[in-house]
Amino acid sequence: MAFSKILVANRGEIAVRVMKTAKAMGYQTVAVYSDADRYARHVQLADEAVYIGASKVSASYLSIQNIIDACKKTGADAVHPGYGFLSENTDFAAVCEKNGITFIGPPAPAIELMGSKRLSKIAMIQAGVPCVPGYEGDQQDIEYLEQQANKIGYPLMVKASAGGGGRGMRLVQQSADVVEALKTARSEAENAFGSGELILEKAVIAPRHVEIQVFGDTHGNYVYLFERDCSIQRRHQKVVEEAPCPVMTESLRQQMGEAAVAAAKSCDYVGAGTVEFLLDQSGEFYFLEMNTRLQVEHPVTELITGLDLVEWQLRVANGETLPLQQSELTLSGHAIEVRLYAEDPRQDFLPQTGQIQRWQAADLPNVRIDHGLLQQDEISPFYDPMVAKVIAYGQTRQDAIRLLARAVDDCVLLGVNSNKQFLVNLLRHPIIVKGDTNTAFIQEHFQTDASLHKQALGLEHLAVAAALLTNASSQSSWNTGIALSLPLKLKHDDQLLQLLVKRDQNQVSVEICGQTLGISIIEQQAEKFIYEVDGVRRSIDYVLDGNQLYLDAVNGNISIENITYAAPETSDVAGDGHIRAPMDGAIINILVNAGDTVTKGQTLLILEAMKIQQQIKSDVDGVVNEIIGQVGQQVKKRQLVLNIQA
Repeated sequence: MAFSKILVANRGEIAVRVMKTAKAMGYQTVAVYSDADRYARHVQLADEAVYIGASKVSASYLSIQNIIDACKKTGADAVHPGYGFLSENTDFAAVCEKNGITFIGPPAPAIELMGSKRLSKIAMIQAGVPCVPGYEGDQQDIEYLEQQANKIGYPLMVKASAGGGGRGMRLVQQSADVVEALKTARSEAENAFGSGELILEKAVIAPRHVEIQVFGDTHGNYVYLFERDCSIQRRHQKVVEEAPCPVMTESLRQQMGEAAVAAAKSCDYVGAGTVEFLLDQSGEFYFLEMNTRLQVEHPVTELITGLDLVEWQLRVANGETLPLQQSELTLSGHAIEVRLYAEDPRQDFLPQTGQIQRWQAADLPNVRIDHGLLQQDEISPFYDPMVAKVIAYGQTRQDAIRLLARAVDDCVLLGVNSNKQFLVNLLRHPIIVKGDTNTAFIQEHFQTDASLHKQALGLEHLAVAAALLTNASSQSSWNTGIALSLPLKLKHDDQLLQLLVKRDQNQVSVEICGQTLGISIIEQQAEKFIYEVDGVRRSIDYVLDGNQLYLDAVNGNISIENITYAAPETSDVAGDGHIRAPMDGAIINILVNAGDTVTKGQTLLILEAMKIQQQIKSDVDGVVNEIIGQVGQQVKKRQLVLNIQA
């Protein structure tokens, strides 16, 4: 059971995170990488690294054989799976054991049981863990499920038994909608998880999502390391995670903790696990599922307990007893985490791909940033778009949330759009600050936030752009010594802006649509611009790449192109029937044939990137005259995939 070299079967921030603790404990580390990750940070941090295949996850990070081969090549006698990928794969855990490799996680039977919502719920009912009333039987035909749904009553949740991340899940408000919901949930589940098995549960409306961190060792010891509140969610995906839960009492904490330990004991659990519960407004709680791995949000538990959960994982996997007993565990202060994603909240959180022009993590006391990025990295379409986790600790919840908003605001990610402004605005929302939240918060209270909608550039940012772009220009007209008003043409978000710019040494003024604003340049550094406007001095982070300017401003990444001297555009205009990919990705379905008549807004094909599916719609009424893309093909952003004769 003792091991000396750990292969981390993952990538990105979690691979980096695991390696840091492994190295600190004296273990040798091995990274694995795909084509897309050849120069990644986790590869550079490891003692050794092994190439395991093409960028597509099925050819690399999900290839059990390739990872086992990498262990054999390097002599790695233990594997840490991180989260995602193979972390909850029963076959992988079993194959590691068969090859004499320690799997740093629970035994395969526990993973298998908890991987089925249906079977795990039956086991939890038997173990006396509170569960939501519903149907978890093995009779699975649609008619029978409809009968059971009508017995349970509405509102009702239909869930894929093997599911996660909101896929294969439907909320049904009335009996008339249940058959359609069952069919679509089953189809989605079969496509996503290879199993169409469903369970039904009475919907708990506007609950809190509270999870308990548990640990077990091979000597029969179990503890719970308190709770995390993950109630603020978007489409069943966690957005804000915190510990402790704002409404937790000592009595409720003990009840939920003991229920979580009972769940772990019932399946002879070993290592780190998380038991997730729904907590309703009356204080009743119900088992939701158990995640048999380290959670994305484990840092908040580490900050309030002062413990290293990866260290605990390694000790337990090495046959040691748990470092502390329940009575020795204490919590102190408050910690909150958010996930910084390369996605555009203004386009329904569309994943972003492309070159990072600049990445700078916030540098503040009591702030932890877990990331796997190097400067000039590329965000590829093959993996989850999370780029960093930002976590803040404070003596009180108010301290932690205020500091976290500041920390996210201080992070600089230029070159790709991100959810930075969405997170900052969310963390500063009065209801969030108060802590009075539930899983429906974003849907009910945040849909009108500015970060979710396209925003026009203000005069101040246009003046900054003009100052930076005209300073970089070699055109002699800016340096005549006479303050002339000269035209500047800019392109931002497919919007053309025509400005008149007057520049006199360190004074720059812009005029657009009859409005004028002037700024004074105080200092221009390589990546920071300091200026004064209306008597107030400010600074802004930027990257200038030829005629392309990136500003850390609205939504964290404004991209502005100077097209003053560019040749007139000859590219296709919107609504021309030339259908292009909105992002890098793979075509997974084509819904039309050549010769079909289509209408504007009709879905033509489905593109997938970073586990998210995007419907590509027609921009005109017309006839499909050419299909250029094909199912399975990887396409680049703006690549032509289909032509329609308007």
